[in-house]
Amino acid sequence: MPQARRPPASRQERRARDRPARERPAREPREPRQRSDLLSRILVAIPAAVVAVAFIDVGGLGFALFMVALGCVTLSELYTLLNRWKPVPIVGFAALAGMVIGARYGSLKVVLEVLAGTVPVLFLAVAARGHANGATVAIAGTLLGVVWIGLPFAHAVLLRQLPHGAGVVLDVAIGTFLGDTAAYLGGRMFGHRPLAPSISPGKTVEGLFCGVFIAILAVFRAGINQTWMTRGDALERGVAVAILGPIGDLFASLIKRDAGAKDAGTLFGAHGGALDRLDGVMFTVVAGYYIWLAVEALH
Repeated sequence: MPQARRPPASRQERRARDRPARERPAREPREPRQRSDLLSRILVAIPAAVVAVAFIDVGGLGFALFMVALGCVTLSELYTLLNRWKPVPIVGFAALAGMVIGARYGSLKVVLEVLAGTVPVLFLAVAARGHANGATVAIAGTLLGVVWIGLPFAHAVLLRQLPHGAGVVLDVAIGTFLGDTAAYLGGRMFGHRPLAPSISPGKTVEGLFCGVFIAILAVFRAGINQTWMTRGDALERGVAVAILGPIGDLFASLIKRDAGAKDAGTLFGAHGGALDRLDGVMFTVVAGYYIWLAVEALH
């Protein structure tokens, strides 16, 4: 019995069959789905937040020693990034500890005196190495850590010691971290326009707006629940946190990009080190201190 014959191929089918393989449209590969690391961020943030809140609540020497320990970890990460500049870590650690303890038992005047005294001590330490090559960048790199990291940690202690200081420190920290998280999520969901591609390619304008809005809302909402703070004071502090937090983040990104590193450390696993997590709050806590100091002076 003869087999059924297939109908003749159409003209389009013959053209497609005869077309060279290189001319056929290649099937576009599917992009691998990227897993959001939001859950791991939360798992890291919760225990860190509990520890921070506990020390803020304790205050006094306990909080100051916590600031010394955390500050030295952060400073160590920076000096590792700047290793080619050959900074002098021991001078930086001593300066940070001196400023924080000076803030605990003295005042802002003592903090600035320690900072001023760091310069001649640093000169002697660099001169003791016996060669002048690279001395300028070694001094500059060491002082960058003292000013950028040491001063904010000292200001955190100064702020904690003001009336209602524990609440203000919490407000500033919560606003900074929630703003940073909102900027991250907003950038993933809505981000299209790069914010500063030469500094941090992953940050977007849309993410910035989300972070600013949430930071202002978080600080304002916390402030109006505190009977000792007016709505105007809460809004002022919220705006300062919303503006300075992203600036601090970009500042750290610029340093890391110049050093050729994505993250400054591994203290928080895949989420980087202390410097990566505290870059924003090191700017906002200083503003928080001076704003609240001015508010207290007016009252």
